[in-house]
Amino acid sequence: MDLERGGAGAGCHSSPEKKKDSWRTALTLAYQSLGVVYGDLSTSPLYVYKNTFAEDIEHSETNEEIYGVLSFVFWTLTLVPLLKYVLIVLRADDNGEGGTFALYSLLCRHARVGFLPNGQLADEELSTYKKMDGGGAAPPMGADTAASRVKRVLEKHHVLQRLLLLLALIGTCMVIGDGVLTPAISVFSAVSGLELSMSEEQHKYVEVPIACLILVALFALQHYGTHRVGFLFAPIVITWLLCISVIGVYNIFHWNPHVYQALSPYYMYKFLKKTQRGGWMSLGGILLCITGSEAMFADLGHFSQLSIQIAFTSVVYPSLILAYMGQAAYLSRHHIIESDYRIGFYVSVPEQIRWPVLGIAILAAVVGSQAVITGTFSIIKQCSALSCFPRVKIVHTSSKVHGQIYIPEINWMLMILCLAVTVGFRDTKRLGNASGLAVIAVMLVTTCLMSLVIVLCWHRSIFLAVCFILFFGAIEALYFSASLIKFLEGAWVPIALSIIFMVIMYVWHYGTLKKYEFDIQNKVSIDWLLGLGPNLGIVRVRGIGLIHTELVSGIPAIFSHFVTNLPAFHQVLVFLCIKSVPVPYVRPEERFLVGRIGPKEYRVYRCIARYGYHDVHKDDLEFEKDLVCSIAEFIRSGISHPSGTAERSEKDDNRMAVVGAGIRLCEEDADPEDAVGPSGSKEIQSPVTARKKKVRFVVPESSDMDSSVREELQELMEAREAGMAFIMGHSDVRAKSGSGLIKRLVIDVGYDFLRRNCRGPAFAVSIPHVSTLEVGMVYNV
Repeated sequence: MDLERGGAGAGCHSSPEKKKDSWRTALTLAYQSLGVVYGDLSTSPLYVYKNTFAEDIEHSETNEEIYGVLSFVFWTLTLVPLLKYVLIVLRADDNGEGGTFALYSLLCRHARVGFLPNGQLADEELSTYKKMDGGGAAPPMGADTAASRVKRVLEKHHVLQRLLLLLALIGTCMVIGDGVLTPAISVFSAVSGLELSMSEEQHKYVEVPIACLILVALFALQHYGTHRVGFLFAPIVITWLLCISVIGVYNIFHWNPHVYQALSPYYMYKFLKKTQRGGWMSLGGILLCITGSEAMFADLGHFSQLSIQIAFTSVVYPSLILAYMGQAAYLSRHHIIESDYRIGFYVSVPEQIRWPVLGIAILAAVVGSQAVITGTFSIIKQCSALSCFPRVKIVHTSSKVHGQIYIPEINWMLMILCLAVTVGFRDTKRLGNASGLAVIAVMLVTTCLMSLVIVLCWHRSIFLAVCFILFFGAIEALYFSASLIKFLEGAWVPIALSIIFMVIMYVWHYGTLKKYEFDIQNKVSIDWLLGLGPNLGIVRVRGIGLIHTELVSGIPAIFSHFVTNLPAFHQVLVFLCIKSVPVPYVRPEERFLVGRIGPKEYRVYRCIARYGYHDVHKDDLEFEKDLVCSIAEFIRSGISHPSGTAERSEKDDNRMAVVGAGIRLCEEDADPEDAVGPSGSKEIQSPVTARKKKVRFVVPESSDMDSSVREELQELMEAREAGMAFIMGHSDVRAKSGSGLIKRLVIDVGYDFLRRNCRGPAFAVSIPHVSTLEVGMVYNV
């Protein structure tokens, strides 16, 4: 194989050209982010004023209430999306990824607070494992800093670790709830413009069916993926933002040019002083102006920090401010018509362009809903990868665009729930109360986790973290209390959904941990394997036996259970562990850890395949090839133990090596004579003839191998040609005798139901049944 070497020509571009390219890329990403990230935030003017003036504020002929609401909207948009997210939170990315689980992942890596059971020290050597960010310098080893003190407290108290996991799960559950409520309120509010052209009796029977039809179509088209219509998203949102900006400017100059005075925070004080309890309760409607702000952080992995900042500060933020000022200017001159307060956005639209605006609003609402649904799919995939959600079918809808996935079960569940709340509530007031609570709860979770990131990851002072959580936490707690007070008026929906999903996540996580603990306690020692003798005491048949296990060390109990009942096995045994690590991605050259179990003559290997929570699992054929190549490279490189039958300790089993690219595997359907490898490479060919599939390894030209290495590689090739069999455990998990009632309910009822109805391991979905062997075992946990 020819070796390619990089030269000095890689830096041929001049510095100004590089800067020009980087800015061009940033502007292109900023344009694309308008359609993916800001659809939900951009459609908030449809329902903010309508929900705020619903019932809590008494009708008045003065402008104090209108100015007060506008002042609250302006400062909320300035402090939360602009200051908190754009300037601070976006910097807390996990190797470019954002969201609740990205923050939790960062904390798990900087302090041992994670609950992934099969962690290894080798995982900390991954290139994506550590990332210094936020401008803080790493403290010297052993230094007694604020970060080290907080780290010691978190690692010492398991209650705090569980509380941290609970916070991450609450944020996740509220994101799922937002995936139900945002499409409902966005589409329903867009369709509510029909009120102006119909009588009250007519629109009551037309509004809900039209909204439901749009929602059904939205969810039914999810399996096609957003990449097919994604190119339309940005133009739609840009058109919508331009539309509301122009209408806002028109209303300001036509109705009340002095409305800018309301931007003074003094009007917030006057508003609360005059309206008192009613004004405080109306904050539940005002907070809807920041719905969708979390998407800036959650969708960070699709774009870049700079592109999201450019799009928000230069386009989205000024457009929203103009839109809200325009609505306030119109309402300030129409006190007599009380219904104007109830209808909201569309009444401030000039009658001549009302129908086109209605059409654009519906399209923008669909785009905003699409982004929230896709975000829900993404966070459920993260939870599933980190053993916090039952395994579900994940379909990658695009081979080119990263992160675009579709989960059928979740999609139809979201559709049913979305239709249920739309038909059940039938008005934006209760939908807004429900959506507002979900939005502000996610923001509170982000604030709490972010304060720990400031200390542990950025190595800033505890004082700075306390200031952060007090300032933003106080703002969000005020809005949270205003939403929670409307529990019976719709706010119960996200709480009920969160409790249901929290129970599901907790039961699955708890059951998975208990199952792994049983595997650890019942694993077979290396001494037992050595005691079987050179032939392992059984007949060795041709082929590769792939034994799936969750263990990263030791022999799984299913192996001893199998050979006890059927004393025959394959000539090459591989104990395969596919595990998740708390990083977004694992580089392909760092994916496989390979080691040897027992002496060289046994031909028994352990292979650990590591995936990040955003990694795409390869199809089975590609995965098999990569697996065989990693074992072959491990054999060729000589990172193995010396042959012989000398006793080996349990520590020897933990000696594993990261195996990257080296040997290539070539497979052909035919068996041509005199096959010749690529120029400059040496081939090791199997002496076995008359095969349906010809296997050969292409090794680097600089490789010098002794006869034992060549013999081992030939045996691996023969085994690959003979075929691969997959041996998996079929576990029946039961609570052990003497367990309490709650544990029996969780394990025997909850976990058993979820395990029976969830998907199998991702790599085993499309394995032919003739190649699969299941070994049944009862787990008494």
